[in-house]
Parts: sequence; C-alpha cells; structure tokens
Amino acid sequence: MFKKILIANRGEIACRVIKTARKMGIATVAIYSDADRNALHVRMADEAVHIGPAPASESYIVIDKVMAAIKATGAEAVHPGYGFLSENPKFAQALEAAGVAFVGPPVKAIEAMGDKITSKKIAQEAGVSTVPGYMGLIADAEEAVTISNQIGYPVMIKASAGGGGKGMRIAWNDEEAREGFQSSKNEAASSFGDDRIFIEKFVTQPRHIEIQVLRDTHGNGIYLGERECSIQRRNQKVIEEAPSPFLDEATRRAMGEQAVALAQAVGYASAGTVEFIVDGQRNFYFLEMNTRLQVEHPVTELITGVDLVEQMIRVAHGEALSLKQADVKLTGWAMESRLYAEDPYRGFLPSIGRLSRYRPPEELAMDGAVVRNDTGVFEGGEISMYYDPMIAKLCTWGHTRAEAIEGMRVALDSFEVEGIGHNLPFLSAVMDHPRFVSGDITTAFIAEEYPEGFTGVTLPEEALRAIAASTAAMHRVAEIRRTRVSGRMDNHERHVGEDWVVSLQGKSFAVVVAADREGATVRFEDGDTLRVTSDWTPGDQLARLDVDGRALVLKVGKISGGFRIRTRGADLKVHVRTPRQAELAALMPEKLPPDTSKLLLCPMPGLIVKVNVAAGEEVQEGQALCTVEAMKMENILRAERKGVVAKVNAGPGDSLAVDDVIMEFE
Repeated sequence: MFKKILIANRGEIACRVIKTARKMGIATVAIYSDADRNALHVRMADEAVHIGPAPASESYIVIDKVMAAIKATGAEAVHPGYGFLSENPKFAQALEAAGVAFVGPPVKAIEAMGDKITSKKIAQEAGVSTVPGYMGLIADAEEAVTISNQIGYPVMIKASAGGGGKGMRIAWNDEEAREGFQSSKNEAASSFGDDRIFIEKFVTQPRHIEIQVLRDTHGNGIYLGERECSIQRRNQKVIEEAPSPFLDEATRRAMGEQAVALAQAVGYASAGTVEFIVDGQRNFYFLEMNTRLQVEHPVTELITGVDLVEQMIRVAHGEALSLKQADVKLTGWAMESRLYAEDPYRGFLPSIGRLSRYRPPEELAMDGAVVRNDTGVFEGGEISMYYDPMIAKLCTWGHTRAEAIEGMRVALDSFEVEGIGHNLPFLSAVMDHPRFVSGDITTAFIAEEYPEGFTGVTLPEEALRAIAASTAAMHRVAEIRRTRVSGRMDNHERHVGEDWVVSLQGKSFAVVVAADREGATVRFEDGDTLRVTSDWTPGDQLARLDVDGRALVLKVGKISGGFRIRTRGADLKVHVRTPRQAELAALMPEKLPPDTSKLLLCPMPGLIVKVNVAAGEEVQEGQALCTVEAMKMENILRAERKGVVAKVNAGPGDSLAVDDVIMEFE
C-alpha cells in the first residue's frame, strides 16, 4: 500500500480524504494557498506545502505548483477530491509521467467523459439513453439562439467542461438564450479555463438521479445504488438522499447496468458517477459522467457501508475489488444537507466573513441512527470569497426515510453557525415541507415552492404553542437567576410570578407556569397544558427540551424582554411579559424599516463585471441593470419595476460590500 498521499484539494473534501488515509495507515500531505494557511485540512495533514496566492487560478489549479509539492514531499499518489484538478487530463498525464499514482480513472476515461459533448456520443454508442441536443461547438450567441429554436425551448445551455452548477443556464426564449450563452461562457472560462458551450433539451419536471459506480483495473465493475439529487437551486445540489424515493427495483437495476456498461466502454477504473434525468414515467436519460468522487458520496457510504475513498485508493494501488454486485446491499435511508455560506434571505447570495460561532451537532453512530458532518472549517476561521461557498455536509441515517428526515431536523436545529449568512433555515424548511416529506420532488422543487425566494418559515400553531410554553418556562428560570444575582433576596427567595404573556409570530399566548423540581407545567387560556423539561440554564445558546414527550431544540439568543429563537427554519423574536407589560406593549407604535425602493443595493460582497444602463436612462421591469460576480458565479441584477436611473455609483472592476448602493432611481 502507498506510504504517503498528497491531497490536491482543500476544505471538507481534503479533510474527508485525510480521515480515510489515516485509517489505512497512510501519511498525508496537504497543499494550501495564502487564504488557507490556517485551514482545517492543513492542521489535519501530516505535512503541508504552500502553493501560492489565494485565487485558485494561481494556486490549487496550477499543475506545476502541485507537481513541485509532490516532488518535494515524496508523495507516491495523489487524491484530487472534486473540482479543481480532479477531472483535468493534463494533471493525470503529468502524474503518470512522473510515476505518481492518480487516485482516479485513466487519462482516456477523463478525456472521454470530462467533455460533455464527447461523453454523450460515447453513451449513445454504448446503448445508454440520452437527451436530445446539439453536440457541436457553438460559436456565438446568435448561433445559440438558432440552435435553441431548432431543439425547441426550454433548453439547457452548458459548459462542455463544466461541473458544480457553474456555466449552466436554462433558456425559455431567444433573449434568455443570448444572455445565458454569454454568462455560461464567461463562467466556464473563469472556473475551468475552457469556454466551450453546448445546448440540449431541458426535460421539464425532471428528477436528477445518479448511479455510483466502482471499477478496478482487472475488469470488475459494480454499481452501489442511486442517489436522489433533485433538490437543486441554480443547478447546484442542496439536499441529496439515498436511495431515491421514486425508483423501483427494475429501474434501479436498468440504470445501474447501463452505468456500468458506460464505465466499461471507456475503460474506467475508480469511483465514478453516472448522472441521469428521470421523468415522471421513470424514463431515464444520460446526463453526464463525473470521473471523480461526488460531493454527495457520504449518503451512498451510509446505506452500503462501503468507504468509497478507501476503494479509490485500493484501485489506484492495483488491487481488485473485493465486492461483487451480489454483495451490495442497500440498508436504511440517508440524507445529506449542504451547508452553504450564503444568505437565503437575500436570494441565496454568497456570504463571507469570520465564523464567530461554529458548533456542529455531535456525530454519532448507533444501531438506530447516524449523524455525520463532513466539514473543512472551524470556529474562528474565515470564509473566503475565493472558493466554493459550501462549508459542511450534514448527513443522517435511519432505518426508514421518515427516521432519516427526523434525524436531520434535529441535527439542523442543533447546528450553531454565527458570523456569516448561511442556509440552515432553508434546509430546515425543506425537511418540513409536505412535498419533500412525501417524496414528490423534481429539480423544479425550489423554483415552484419558493418562487419569490426564501423569506423564512411561518410555523403552525402547534409549534408556536410548544415554543411559547418552552420560552415561558425558560424565562421563569432566567428571572429566578436574575433575582439571585442582583441580591434582591431576603429570608425567602423573591417571588417570581406564574402569569405570563408570550408573543411570537404575531400571536400572543397567556400562560400560567407551574414549576417543580423536574420541570414546569404550562397552562394556556383555553385549558390546554404542556409539560416542559430541560437542563437549559441562562446563557446557554442551545436549549434541548422535552415538550409533552417530543424533542424540541432551540437556538437561543437574548433580546430585551425575551429571546431570539431559531428552530425548524423560523427566526422568531419571542417576548415574555407580565400581563401588565403586555398590555402596555400593545400600545407601542411599530418601527418601520427604511425605504430602499429607489436604490439598487449590492446583495453580496462581489465584483462589478458589467453595468448595462446609464444615468438618465429609462428601464423596464425585469431589465438587466448590472452583473456582479462572487465566488466564481455571475449574478445579473434586474429592475424590479419601471423607472429612470438617476445616478450610477459603481462601475466594472469595483469591489462592493453588502448593501453598497450600485445605482439610484428617480
């Protein structure tokens, strides 16, 4: 076996590879840029080599710098993770020439499958069902419009060398085809150094289901079930699960056999993923093959018990697979939620900054439940603008899909992240959404269920009552603590009242709190009672409670007269007042937010790429105003209504912070 492996990547995937290498007794080498000098993967590895400035184009994807690090450390093999150089045939060739093992497939397989145009042709020849489209290269936006009309709208405009949702746009008309072609081309050049574009039919109401394959260099190949990846935003996966709630055994087998046949046709060896679009009748069409480890590989590991990183290393070392197809058993259900540094309340735009608090739920593995968190960050660390915004992958496993979902709900509520915008509230909202719970999902789920974006969660009354009872009991504990600390006590403890009014989400509940040594019984005006027990003490930022036998986890912050409570995707200001205080509070005027309707504010830290309008120009609703680039993604900002531009405050090349004014309107 290899004695030393270099991981040509960063973040959570580098940490993930290090864990398996350590388990196998293999020493590891990390590489890092200026921005990652203190990163977690650098701390975890046995050795670390600095390879350049923060931008990936000057460090992580510079082949010569990575090769120099390999030579300097004597690494015998390289695991590329995903992204960066993982599907770059030139890198694989450089390793081969240097006599260093590539923990991935052969160069020819990377070339064949890494190019989406070539891969579709090979898939067709191998008898794999494919989506109609134009396989040739497209010269300019006008040719893209012509081809799109020939295929028929809607179409998907894609970067040939793309991945991770970058360089992809859906176009429903000529204008969107022109715009999408240019944006996809720009993103492709920026992210992959390859701006070739192709177009294919966009299958409406599709599911995105992929098959995990594994082949060795001895001609053995298997598939390890499927992953459902339909919960996507801007073609970027957000939540994945295994198996799919939609497939039957016959479809699973057919997809698996075609995936293995395709891998065999290109002489594949290593772990790889064949992605399919599946329609409502379970017809499936080849989408692409990713010749690397997928971000969502943990859910497959959880239902099969197979360590895919270990298998990749063993295949790269020349070992034959120890598993046969008959040995692959799918057990239970697994969920993965991707924690992104992005603000769901601002259209999911990237967020950067320091993690002032980062406390993942405790990882566990027992017979009935598993919680796993693959991460590459730590409390106090910096989220950089230079790399992908994903900072962790939270996974749960249960015997059934319902158990895996419930485990994820509790795990998400227990995940503490402060200092940056993040999508934890949105992930929680999806886990409670009736359509998701029923398994009735497509890749259009987010667009259909959140057409105006994510504005938070409105909790049902049953949940509000549980929170009201909990916070009333917590407030009573805090009041007792406060009187003790202030010294306002005589021979008897100062009496803390039992009557409270809890106000949250526009509702008020008058309650009576009867406390005892074990907890509190909270009675509502209508006679309903809830029993609350917890070991929460004032100052704790996480409260784990039992409310009438049901677990409730609350993130707790202090505000004047109550708490800031976050749970199940909701962010609530909860006021706990005496009846007299509540009576007076009802008379207070409501403070209105400032009017920003005549301003175009920068929704994220980013770089102005293009300004489409000038002062004095009249704009129409939906018209493109400017383009902002952040974390390698271009974001077109559009006019929300008809108006006249009064002033333009920023131009191409300007770096802006959140809420900087880009332009003003009359």
